[in-house]
Amino acid sequence: MSEASGAEASKTPFFKGVKAEFKKIVWPDKHSLFNQSVAVIVVSLILGILIAIIDRGLQFGINAIIG
Repeated sequence: MSEASGAEASKTPFFKGVKAEFKKIVWPDKHSLFNQSVAVIVVSLILGILIAIIDRGLQFGINAIIG
């Protein structure tokens, strides 16, 4: 048995396993994908605004102490 056929034989079960796992995936429908995308965008915007407000507050406080 050559090395090439041995390597090829060891790849076959791996790819069969990958294919079997992909069959188990439940893909979201368009409606739930849209809802989840909107939720991620809204939460990201809210957290971004919250972090900006905290940053400005800390910047103002540090400038008040130093300057």
